[in-house]
Amino acid sequence: MAQGSGTRLRGRALITGGTSGIGLEFGRQLADRGLDLVLVARDAERLERTATLLEWRHSVHVETIEADLGTDEGREAVAARLASTDAPIEVFVNNAGAGLYEPLVTTNLEPHRKALDVMLWAVLRLGAAASVAMKERGHGVIINTASISGLVPMGGYSAIKSWVKTYSESLHLQLRDHGVHVTTFMPGWVRTEFHQRTGVKTSNIPDFLWLDADRVVRECLADTEAGRVRSTPSKRFKVIGFLAERGPQRAVRAVVDKINQGRR
Repeated sequence: MAQGSGTRLRGRALITGGTSGIGLEFGRQLADRGLDLVLVARDAERLERTATLLEWRHSVHVETIEADLGTDEGREAVAARLASTDAPIEVFVNNAGAGLYEPLVTTNLEPHRKALDVMLWAVLRLGAAASVAMKERGHGVIINTASISGLVPMGGYSAIKSWVKTYSESLHLQLRDHGVHVTTFMPGWVRTEFHQRTGVKTSNIPDFLWLDADRVVRECLADTEAGRVRSTPSKRFKVIGFLAERGPQRAVRAVVDKINQGRR
């Protein structure tokens, strides 16, 4: 997809999943640029601790919203903040995630429903709230966290992230003529607590494929400022992404099957 014009990161950023992993790193780096923050997460104690630390280190104002994006109440609370004209949100990082490594061949779809609530419905609801507000103002930035796994058939999680990718790139087309830039963030494997918290096995993933959160966020923000519509940090994952989309699909499926076997 074509590159847009340069984008300035300014004002106030709202980050979902903002107290750990990639979301916390977005908070650190945006605060380092001088942006005030609104952090969204479920853990009130961790929210306050993170806000205090970021305010102390970066001399910015940090607002917090305790919300579970797996619930209507939580989604609507954050949507209302995105729509507010009082201290408006200029940068929205649509980042909250959930682990989903359950089989598709099952009668128990509850884990899938919970993951869809957080990673699909919340992305759509909050993206709509941010889009309407930013379009009316004529400027703004949205970063949607997808995943390189959204390019390959790795199960329910990758299916959801494939939707996020397509949604985000579609949103870009609908907002690009209204002063609002949308970047689809597609990281590969990132060293955070996410994998340990969700209990997924990662021992079969080679060390050279792991990236640090600092690097992937830094590259994503640089891509966003350069007006790029898709950000896939590191050359290795750019190559992997290219092969996943344009390589022989039989070979892609064979590699994915081997990875999936190591995660069971």
